[in-house]
Amino acid sequence: MLLAVQTAKAQKERPDTLQGEQLDEVVVTTRSARQRFEQVQIGVEQVQMSEVQRLPAFFGEHDIMRSVQLLPGVKAESEATSGFQVRGGTSSQNSILLDDAPIYNVGHLMGLISAFNDNVIGSAALYKGLIPAQFGGATSAVMNIATRSGSMDGLHGNATVGLLSSKLSVEAPIVPQKLSFMLSARRSYMDAMMRSMEDFKDNTLYFYDLNAKLSFNLNPRNQIFVSFLASRDKMGVEDLMMIKWKNLTATGKWVSRLGNNAISNTSLIFSHFDTDVSLDVMGWDLSFTGFIRQGGLRQNFTFNLGRSHQLEAGLQSMLISLKSAEWKLQFNNQCEKRPSWENNVWVSDLISIGKKLKVLAGLRLNSFTALGGADYYQLDDAGMITERFDPGKWHNVKTWLTLEPRLSMNLTVNDQIGLKAGYSRTAQNIHALRNQSASTPFDRFTASSNLLQPQIANQWSAGLHLMTKDRHWDLTLEGYYKKVEHVLDYKDGKSFNSEIEIERIILPGNGRAYGAEFCLHKNIGKLTGWLSYTLAWSENKIPGINGGRWYTASNDRRHDVAIVGIYALNDKWDLSATWTYNTGRAFTAPSAKYEMTGNVYYYYAERNGYREPANHRLDLSARWHKKLKGGKISREWTFGVYNAYNHYNPFIIVFQEDRQEPTGTRATQYSMFGILPSISLSYQF
Repeated sequence: MLLAVQTAKAQKERPDTLQGEQLDEVVVTTRSARQRFEQVQIGVEQVQMSEVQRLPAFFGEHDIMRSVQLLPGVKAESEATSGFQVRGGTSSQNSILLDDAPIYNVGHLMGLISAFNDNVIGSAALYKGLIPAQFGGATSAVMNIATRSGSMDGLHGNATVGLLSSKLSVEAPIVPQKLSFMLSARRSYMDAMMRSMEDFKDNTLYFYDLNAKLSFNLNPRNQIFVSFLASRDKMGVEDLMMIKWKNLTATGKWVSRLGNNAISNTSLIFSHFDTDVSLDVMGWDLSFTGFIRQGGLRQNFTFNLGRSHQLEAGLQSMLISLKSAEWKLQFNNQCEKRPSWENNVWVSDLISIGKKLKVLAGLRLNSFTALGGADYYQLDDAGMITERFDPGKWHNVKTWLTLEPRLSMNLTVNDQIGLKAGYSRTAQNIHALRNQSASTPFDRFTASSNLLQPQIANQWSAGLHLMTKDRHWDLTLEGYYKKVEHVLDYKDGKSFNSEIEIERIILPGNGRAYGAEFCLHKNIGKLTGWLSYTLAWSENKIPGINGGRWYTASNDRRHDVAIVGIYALNDKWDLSATWTYNTGRAFTAPSAKYEMTGNVYYYYAERNGYREPANHRLDLSARWHKKLKGGKISREWTFGVYNAYNHYNPFIIVFQEDRQEPTGTRATQYSMFGILPSISLSYQF
C-alpha cells in the first residue's frame, strides 16, 4: 500500500509530458526496486521528492542536495554545506542542471542550504560518472533537475513557515487545459530578527529565491515551457564587509511529437552567476568580483524504433563569458575576463539484445574554443609571463576537441539477479579553484585556454544487483576506477588572490579515484529506507606539488556510512531518522616552524598529510499531517532535531602559536553546529 501511494505521487510530479507520455526518459520519477533493477545506466540514482519530503529537515528545509548526500558514493563537502562530492571528485567537477540550465553555485548562506526550493522540483537524477551521451561538462557527476508544471485543472498552493525562512507556492490554469503557471517564492527573515538586536542591527544577512514556470499546450503534438529562477544572497557586517552573490537562469523549451515514433526537445538556455565581495580595511576599499554568463541552444531528438530499440541524437551550442576575477584596491584595478564558445554533438542507442541483455552505447564530441577579445599570455617554467597577445574579438585562440564514448550494459540473469558494467569518458572546460575544501562564493572560475587543457575523466564501473522475489529488499554492489587528466591545484604557497593571471598560480596533473559501494534497500512496509557504505580512495599527482609524488586529495574520505529509516506510524504520523559517518577530510598542516627577524614561518613537508577527526551525526524528524475541509486543504507540522546527540564535527582547523610551548604549534578545531531543534508548519490546498 505504501508503494502504491508513493508511485501515484511520483506520477503526479512528472516533468514535461505530451499526451501522458514522458518525453525525456533520462528523468525518471521513481526509485522502486524494479526500476533500479531494470535501469540500463549503471551508477544512476533517481531522487524521489516524496521521499525527500519525509527525511529529516534542516531548519525546516527539505533540501534535495542534502538528501543526495545520503546516497552511496556521495559525500557532503562538510557538515555546513549542501554541496556534495561523488566518487572521489570535488563539487566543482559536478554539473548541476535546472531545466537544462547550468547552476555554478547552488548554495544559500555560504552553502548552508541549497538554492532549490523543494516545492518546485518535479524530478531529479544523479549520474555518478557513468554519464549518458546527452550530458557532459563534468568529470565527476551530473545532476539533472526538472521543475514541475503548474496545474491545468484548478488552483493549488502551498505555504510554509519555518525557523529560517518561509515560502509560498501558487499554481493554476490561465486557460484551462491550455495554459498554466507555477510561481514559488522563498525568503529568509534573519535580517528582520537582527534589526531587533542592538549588537546586530547594522548587519545584513538574508537570501531569497523565486521560481516561475509557464506551460502552454499549443495542440496535441506541441507544448511550450518557459521556466525561470532568480536567487540572491547578501551578507554584511556593518560598514566593514559586504558579500553578495546571485544565480539567474531562464529556459524556453519546445516539445514536439514528430510522427508517432519521434520526439523533439528544443531549448533556449540562459545562465548567470556572479559574486561581489567588498571590504573596508583601515580606510582602504577592497573589492573582488567575478561571474560566469552563458547562453545558447540545445536540441535533442528521441526516436522509438520498436519496443526494444531507442535512438537519441542532439547538439548544443553555448557562448560563454567568464570573469575569473576583478580586483579593486583604491584606484588600482586588475581584471581577467575571457569569452569562449562550446559546442557538442551526440548520439546514443538503447537496444535490447534478446530478453536478458540491454546495451546503451553513445558517443559525444566536445569542441571548446577560447575566443579573442581578451588578454592571453605565454609563461616560462618559473610562471613568469613572457608574451601577451590578443588576436581580436571572435578570433580563435585555441580549440580543444574531445571525443567521449559512453557505454552501459545490463544483463538480467533472472528475476532476482542482474549484472551491470559501463565505461564513460567525459570532458570539462569550466574549472573552479578554491582554497578550502567546500565551495563558497569566493571560488575562482576559469576556462580552458591556450595554456589550460580540458579535464578528461575515464571511468570504468561494474556492479551486481540482487532483489528478493517480493521486491521488499534489494541490494546493489558497485565498484569503480577513475582516472582524471589535467587536474588543477594551487602551487605551494599560492592562493586565489596571489595573481590576477590564474594560470600563474595553478599546476595541472593527474588524479585517480577508486572504490566500492554497497547499498541495501527496504522498499515495502511501514518501515522503509536504506543502508549504504562506501570504501573509497582519491589521489592526485601534480609535478611541482608534494615533490611530484602521489598525495591524498582533500576530498578523500576512506569510509562513508549512511543509515536512513522512514516509518509510517499511522495515517497521520511519519517518523524518520538518518545517521551518517565518514572519515575526516585530509588537510595540510605545518610539519615544523622557524623564526627569522622576529617572524614565525611554517614549513609544510607534504600536501594533505593529516586528517580531521571523523564526522558522525544523528538527525531525527516527525511529521504530522491531516486533511481539512473535506480534503481540500491539508495541514502539516514537521518537527526535527539536527545532530541529536550534540556531537561537534570539525568545520575548520586553524594553527596558532602555542604560548606555553614556544617550540610547539596549537591546532584549534572550530565547529558549526551542536544540537539544533526545528519546527515548520505547512498548508496545502
